[in-house]
Amino acid sequence: MAAASAKLPINPQVLAWARVRAGIEVEDAAAKAGVRPSRVVDWEQGDDSPTPRQARILAKHYHRPFLEFFANEVPDLPEVSLVPDFRFHRKPAGPAETHSLQQVQSWAEEQRLNAFDLFDLLGEAPAPFPEKLYSKLSDDVEDASIRVRDFLGFSPDEQTSLPRSEKYKLPNIVRTYFSSCNVLVLKYSSLGRLRTRGLCLYAEPLPIIVYGNEAPGAQAFTLAHEFAHIILRQSAISSYPRFGRTGNLNKKVEGWCNRFAAAFLMPASEVLRFLSVPESPHHEISDDTISEMASLFGVSRQAMLIRLVALNYVEAEYYWRIKRPQFIEEEEGYEPPPARSPYYGSRYKSKLGDYYTGLVMEAWAAGAISAHNAAEFMGIKNFRHLEDIRRDVSS
Repeated sequence: MAAASAKLPINPQVLAWARVRAGIEVEDAAAKAGVRPSRVVDWEQGDDSPTPRQARILAKHYHRPFLEFFANEVPDLPEVSLVPDFRFHRKPAGPAETHSLQQVQSWAEEQRLNAFDLFDLLGEAPAPFPEKLYSKLSDDVEDASIRVRDFLGFSPDEQTSLPRSEKYKLPNIVRTYFSSCNVLVLKYSSLGRLRTRGLCLYAEPLPIIVYGNEAPGAQAFTLAHEFAHIILRQSAISSYPRFGRTGNLNKKVEGWCNRFAAAFLMPASEVLRFLSVPESPHHEISDDTISEMASLFGVSRQAMLIRLVALNYVEAEYYWRIKRPQFIEEEEGYEPPPARSPYYGSRYKSKLGDYYTGLVMEAWAAGAISAHNAAEFMGIKNFRHLEDIRRDVSS
């Protein structure tokens, strides 16, 4: 008769702590491990122990190292304090969502620290964010957006002359311009699952923008919105843009950032070059006109209509009563199409951005770090992908 398999020496207190810290309910953990909730309770009380496979599943689900389950005591880890939450959902964030956002913020802050290490290894210091770009909540967003575009040298023609088939490139163009202001712009593809469009972690030097994998037009808007938080010196977690008058300070900040993003991506002078403002706002506007203008500027149809309302081209009621519910449903239901990168390493470069990737490649080329170190900084296990990135950066 075969001997029973030995019980894993898992610390039940650590097992329970890891689940609670991740904000995961017993029922969810049980479903992931393929057992009844009572089994998970038994594991956490020390009456039973998961199999190696079950323990590894839970470790991955809890975002903890597998070997941590065998620790003698619960790890003493500081909790990440989330930056201010400027989202205005009816349903507040639950423990799991909060924990996941803490992980995103922690990851972003880790990349910033890595960047500081790379600068130190190169014997350099990161440049500051351009002082002349900072604004106040009382500043006019139109003036602020013009000042930023002029400083960046981002001409309207560069944006509107992009062929329709290349409008998807606009987020990367905007990302490159913002990175040139010594901003660490990171991409976290699953951010939208957390009811979040972007994060701004303001600190000097190297403020951080994190954005997700929305439709290209929405990505560009989110990037401009989070950049607005930087020029206001205000860290934030942001969600779907909302417009309208309010006395709530947080909503005022979000409103300013939304209007800045719209003015930055759709300069008034350029929009009115294609559509002259009527004597009084139109009661409605055709979907074809909205789509044509949105395509011209590489933005979402919702962003374009909101901009036209702000420019008194069409009545606000048309947006609020007729089109807004439709646009929100479209954006929340957006699923990015499967895309094939020209090479596998580009996923790492896309996630970390040209600014960070360039620092890693520069330090490697200068002999300040080894290939192994470069791979660790990029989060790469296969050195072939690292070579692909180096060729791409140097080409």
